[in-house]
Formats: sequence, structure tokens, C-alpha cells
Amino acid sequence: MEDELIVELYLSRDEKAVKETAEKYGSHLRSLAYGIVEDSQTAEECENDTYLEAWRNIPPHEPRKYFYAFLARIARHIALNRCRDNKRLKRSAFLCEFTEEMEQCIPAPSDEQNISDEELGKAINGFLAELTAEKRNVFIRRYWYMDSIADISKRFAISESKVKTMLFRCRERFREHLEKEGYTL
Repeated sequence: MEDELIVELYLSRDEKAVKETAEKYGSHLRSLAYGIVEDSQTAEECENDTYLEAWRNIPPHEPRKYFYAFLARIARHIALNRCRDNKRLKRSAFLCEFTEEMEQCIPAPSDEQNISDEELGKAINGFLAELTAEKRNVFIRRYWYMDSIADISKRFAISESKVKTMLFRCRERFREHLEKEGYTL
């Protein structure tokens, strides 16, 4: 079923919407959550919580053109919160490493600079459009799907040192891009 029709089912409050969502995107959402929580049962719970949040958030949102991205964002946040709540030491260390990598690139909200999610999203998309396909895929695998350096290396058949170098240079370019867009870091 097409995304627009599934969103219409949500808007008309038809419970078939959840079933159709699960059939079309269930395995993708579960896989995304599993990459973060590293537990199949917890990933399944995150998937189910994603359907509940989608039910609660459609309406007012009507993500007809970006339905999977809408669901993936919900699933990712639920999985990250579940990971934090469970206080998994190993995973917490990974999350600390992950956030330390990006803290020098993403502007922190301040009183002087009010950053909207939409504006920052446009800036990020502009940056991603400037990257080669390989660099963009590596960047997204690391900072959206939260894949480890080793997993990215295997996925793209490149050395771990090349992945680290590529990510370092991308973060530098990303910081420069945001500064050029007027964001203070």
C-alpha cells in the first residue's frame, strides 16, 4: 500500500493503518532499533511503540511524502531513550563516543541563536547533497543508524582507518558548512 493511503488510514483513525505500516516498514524499523539497543526483544518493543507514537502524532502531522522518515525518527528516538533508560554500560560508552564526535559540529541551542529543527534540517540536507555518494552513505550509517566503525568498514569494503579519516574530514566540512550557513558552534 502506498504511503499516502496509509497516512489517510491514520487520519481517518482506521486501525488497519497500524497493520499496513507493520507490513510495509516493520522489519526496517525493528532493524533500526536493533542497531541501537542490540536486543531483539527490546527492538520489537521499540517497533510497537513506534506504531503507538505514529497513531498519536497523525494528526496533527500528515507525513504523506516522508512517511518512512517520520517513522524512522520516532523509532530512533524511542530506541535511544530505551537505551538510556536501561543504562547499558557498553552501549552508554558507545553513545558517549558518538556524541563526543558530533558535539563540535552541531550548534548548541542558546538564547542568542534560536535554531528551528526545520532550518537545521535544511542545512544538514544541503551539506549531505555536497558529499559524494560514498561519503554520504558512511556519514549517514554512522550518525543516523549509529553503526560502528567496524560495521561500516565491512558494509562498504573499506578499511577502518579510511572510515575514521572520512568521518573526521566530513565532520570538519560539516562544521564549516554550518558556520557558513550562519550557525555559531
